[in-house]
Amino acid sequence: MKSILITGTDTDIGKTVLTSALVAYWQRYHSVKTLGLMKLIQTGVGDGEWYKRLFGSDQVIEIVTGLRFDAPLAPPIAAAYENRGVELDQVWQAFCSLQRQKDFVIIEALGGLGSPVTWELTVADIAQAWGLATFLVVPVQLGAIAQSVANVALARQTGVNLQGIILNCIRPTSPAQLEDWTPIKLIESLTYIPVVGVLPYLENLQDLEQLAQAAANLELEKILGNL
Repeated sequence: MKSILITGTDTDIGKTVLTSALVAYWQRYHSVKTLGLMKLIQTGVGDGEWYKRLFGSDQVIEIVTGLRFDAPLAPPIAAAYENRGVELDQVWQAFCSLQRQKDFVIIEALGGLGSPVTWELTVADIAQAWGLATFLVVPVQLGAIAQSVANVALARQTGVNLQGIILNCIRPTSPAQLEDWTPIKLIESLTYIPVVGVLPYLENLQDLEQLAQAAANLELEKILGNL
């Protein structure tokens, strides 16, 4: 059984874009196989609803949210507003159910790799504890090199199985800006982690064909394996 975790350096930097692109690619080219799509934990309204709008009618894709809280805050804080705890056993059981039933599982994390999941654990801790092959989304912007280095250092410190970095253009980006802000050779030299592709800026995120094509330009054998 195969599964991957999509995480990032922060919130709103492209995790959902990458996840949507991978699912659109799967839908286009691997529709005979079943896919589990999981939002680890959702706070507020967001990714779970987005995925259901895009892919909810596809019978081979099952969309699951591990836990949901109303307030758009870090899970331990959002849970406290509801006098609840962050019940990770429930999230784990949902993940295991998908693993048993589906050919492949894609999990989108919340926030960044260092974002808190409970009062004691971060996304990095969950990735390590669950043994998840993990991919880091880094936004193409000034400061991306330092963000890459810091997040890879966190991944190593916590023992995350970090497989690759994906650069995401969060706004229209020229080739010169891409090279100046996120020089691939320099990032790989500093982190010893391969950059497995660049997602272009996508103006219409509901265009499934465009999403699938964006994913096709990545080194998918490193992300999805030999499917």
